[in-house]
Amino acid sequence: MARTFADDLPELLKHVDDPMVEIRHDLHAHPELSFQEHRTTRVVRERLLELGWELRPCPTETGAVARLVGAKPGRRVMVRADIDALPVNEETSLAYASEFEGVMHACGHDVHTAALLGVADLLARRRDDLAGEFTVLFQPAEEAVGGAIAMIDGGVLDDNPVDYVIGAHVTSLTPLGLVATRAGVLMSEVRSLSVHLKGRGGHGAMATTEGNVVLAISFLAPRLGDVVSGLTYEGTNCACSAGVLTAGTASNVVPRHALLRGTLRTFTPEQQDQAIERLGELLAEVESVFGVSCELQFDGGTPAVVNDASVVSRVMASATKVVGADNVITIPPITPSDDVSEFLRRVPGCYLLIGGALADGSSGMHHGPDFSIDDRACRTVAGVLATSAVDLALSDETARG
Repeated sequence: MARTFADDLPELLKHVDDPMVEIRHDLHAHPELSFQEHRTTRVVRERLLELGWELRPCPTETGAVARLVGAKPGRRVMVRADIDALPVNEETSLAYASEFEGVMHACGHDVHTAALLGVADLLARRRDDLAGEFTVLFQPAEEAVGGAIAMIDGGVLDDNPVDYVIGAHVTSLTPLGLVATRAGVLMSEVRSLSVHLKGRGGHGAMATTEGNVVLAISFLAPRLGDVVSGLTYEGTNCACSAGVLTAGTASNVVPRHALLRGTLRTFTPEQQDQAIERLGELLAEVESVFGVSCELQFDGGTPAVVNDASVVSRVMASATKVVGADNVITIPPITPSDDVSEFLRRVPGCYLLIGGALADGSSGMHHGPDFSIDDRACRTVAGVLATSAVDLALSDETARG
């Protein structure tokens, strides 16, 4: 019986591990914000050329797209990773900690990027044995929830038509090597919101409740959770919270303007409509109590991550070959969001969560200054995605040619 890609994966990974980790450390030390990932883009494109991939036109200034054609006919599979960092000041003791103050890979996108380059390496090493066509897509600006739609609007799927799209997000909240996903809705829809509060302002020595935007915004922020109270989807609560509060220029001046920025996360259109209605009622209460005006704006967002059931079953089977059946689980929906959803709306596919927690429990929370991931997660992400891509390209029921 001929050996399969999964049979040879452990030996292949021996050659890929060190380059992946080296690239991960380099990217972590040099993080870049959304749509500013110029150095990251150079690193990615140079590595893809070294590995013999065909660079394809990229519709965004940052990011990369490349293709590898196997020796046999098969299906076309895209593997996607995000490449941007966050405006967070790193507070770890890592030897490869961020060299840029106020910018950090605080969500694992350095792992995603390095692991997808590992996928490219693995597939290139077996090119003469592979069926199908493979596209790797390195997407900018996931944190700004604008990168995916910018690439799609720029024609990336038209120029690189594919039959499936897959990807993975490393997580500090589950043990190293655990693979989790589900058919249907995996991650919530998110809408970014801004509330502009305006009042009369005045001297701090004569401050009152009336027209006081500082008191109003302080009242509003902790009440945001009320707008999604009782809204759940298959046991998971919706969420609404503030991330930015700004008001004032001096300690003795009550300002005339304050700004709250946050996110609303729901799972169904009905939940979103209900939450927005409740938010309007809450803002009306704030206006009445504090004598201020509140203007609500929605600044963008991304749909829920919805996995195709048939692709999920195949990808979970592929993941089992890599990490074992005990380490592949089905989970409830989760409230974090990801604009990989824009690709999954257009192409059937599967998004995974892959554990990367440090064994000593010091990984920290995503988007936090102490966030950290075990380097060995690169190996799991690359192995699972590469095996899944190879298996999907071989799919008997859909194979081309």
